Amino acid sequence: MKKMVLCFSLAVLMTPAFAVSINNKSSQQDQLGYSYGYVMGRTNAETLKEVNLDAFIQGLRQAASGQASSLTDEEMAKALTQYKKQNESKQLQQFKQLADQNLKAGEAFLADNAKKAGVTTRPSGLQYQILKSGTGKTPTASSKVKVDYEGRLIDGTVFDSSIARNQPVEFQASQVIPGWTEGLQLMKEGSKYRFFIPAKLAYGEIGSGDSIEPNSTLIFDVELLKVSP
Repeated sequence: MKKMVLCFSLAVLMTPAFAVSINNKSSQQDQLGYSYGYVMGRTNAETLKEVNLDAFIQGLRQAASGQASSLTDEEMAKALTQYKKQNESKQLQQFKQLADQNLKAGEAFLADNAKKAGVTTRPSGLQYQILKSGTGKTPTASSKVKVDYEGRLIDGTVFDSSIARNQPVEFQASQVIPGWTEGLQLMKEGSKYRFFIPAKLAYGEIGSGDSIEPNSTLIFDVELLKVSP
């Protein structure tokens, strides 16, 4: 199928003045060529916003038909390298701006949250609220714990939940983010706490995956089910 699509696309590209209205009455060759081009454009939409489409089509047509390039390999490599550097610089700037915005939003949230009844702020910046007291053992950093939890952003978006999965998790208390390691050692078996974790005690300037942006302040409801030495 890939070979057939390429053949039809080459035929289209090699036609100097291909300008036709495509619809479901068009020939199979025209529909296939259009579909191939549309999918390519949609897949690369962000990059193509910064590209001269006429020049792009010219380069595609010349390469597909075996014509000599209008630029040398060195000139093309230079153009691509310059674009890559500019794009990386732009992305880095956007990343830093997002990190700064999240840090300020998190600091404002924690400052306001610290004034609420029942919220305790520790020297590290970790805040917690006791939702349910427990009477069992208190873990150390080396203890193995079993917990049920839900993680949220400060806007209320849930990004992870063992509660929703109905699957409590087990791990060593020192093998998680610093805010968790510190918070777990405040708890007793059977208790349930709400932790408000500043970015520096969570995933910091890097963030985690698509859900947790850089410098995100996180909220976790954690129920400590079991502590093993």
